[in-house]
Amino acid sequence: MHELLIAMALLFVLEGVWPFLSPVSFRRALLAVAGERDGPLRLTGLISMVVGVGLLYLVN
Repeated sequence: MHELLIAMALLFVLEGVWPFLSPVSFRRALLAVAGERDGPLRLTGLISMVVGVGLLYLVN
């Protein structure tokens, strides 16, 4: 459980870097993503999950 909380904390830190450093470009990116169809968003999510699982496999 401790490791899960550490991982979540790191996720929040990493997720906050971009909007903190460049809120204007972050807002533009969010607006662009909001206009996308479901297919490309699902593909991006799938790729992200596969990369994450691959990294977990390599680390463990």
